[in-house]
Amino acid sequence: MSVVVVTGSGGLIGSQAVTHFAKDADEVVGIDNDMRREFFGDEASTDWVVNDLINTQPNYRHVGLDIRDEKAMDRLFAEYGSDIKLIIHTAAQPSHDWAARDPQTDFTINANGTLNLLEAARLNCPDSVFIFTSTNKVYGDTPNHLPLVETETRWELDDNHPWHEHGIPEEMTIDQSTHSLFGVSKLAADALVQEYGRYFDMKTAVFRGGCLTGPDHAGAELHGFLAYLVKCTVTGNPYTVFGYKAKQVRDNIHASDLISAFQHFYESPRVGEVYNIGGGRHINCSMLEAIDLAERISGKKLSWTYSDENRIGDHKWYVSDIRRFQSHYPDWKLTHSLETIVTEIHDKMAERWLEHEGSAAS
Repeated sequence: MSVVVVTGSGGLIGSQAVTHFAKDADEVVGIDNDMRREFFGDEASTDWVVNDLINTQPNYRHVGLDIRDEKAMDRLFAEYGSDIKLIIHTAAQPSHDWAARDPQTDFTINANGTLNLLEAARLNCPDSVFIFTSTNKVYGDTPNHLPLVETETRWELDDNHPWHEHGIPEEMTIDQSTHSLFGVSKLAADALVQEYGRYFDMKTAVFRGGCLTGPDHAGAELHGFLAYLVKCTVTGNPYTVFGYKAKQVRDNIHASDLISAFQHFYESPRVGEVYNIGGGRHINCSMLEAIDLAERISGKKLSWTYSDENRIGDHKWYVSDIRRFQSHYPDWKLTHSLETIVTEIHDKMAERWLEHEGSAAS
């Protein structure tokens, strides 16, 4: 029997992972208790995604457990034992703004929850593959000390810098920087996943993501900037850009391309690996460029304001160097452009957003 466990199965990456791996697994077990509703409000709830998975994936089992519950995690993993072949851990408190409001909850979810899952895997299915979605925030604000040049629409790394052509590699230091409390809790989890791989010889991988996005993203003000930006453009809701003259740059990766990377790692796993993953030099944009694209695709103007105060630990420029993963898995490719990503988000979600706005107003 082949069992895949997906935490955060109602989220963007989690739900995509369920759909993808359900094609071949005997059973996919999804762990999600809709904490996203608690973090970001009713509009960010993932209940509708979970219900869709239950109704469309016959071999999907949903469990509404909390990854902070050590005993519950161990019982669930013990139920399947060595039948568990793959664990994809996407559950998290994902916002550095929210983390500052409640550091205890943030840390126990991101760090302690990850420890619970690793230990449950070590005790019950040590030969399974463990994939963790980390974040570029583990580097703190170190990227802001790179020699950046201001252009008309974006900040850009100086042409003469060795990282200009490909972006930021895994060699960037994680020390002596301001991470945000969210960055610290994810860094703790990141290091745990590496350590369980190296110390216990487990097949673990850390994927330090840039902006993970796609048409199923329940974007909210504090998380999921691209989806939320398109949402505000469509609905007319106000949007605020924080700092850096609205020229901060992020690379973006479509959820399906990230899941494809997971598949490649699962088929040929390694021990204690770390990968920067994102759109890299192929798919990146500044806030100004993203606003322009969202307006062009939706045919509407975004109502946005600017705040001089940037978010603590936020990056002015971040583009992932994805060559390490590509060198290990040369058959993996990025398949979506920025324009196709934004178009997919708009075409799938615009009607739903407008219906929700209408029902909320009535």
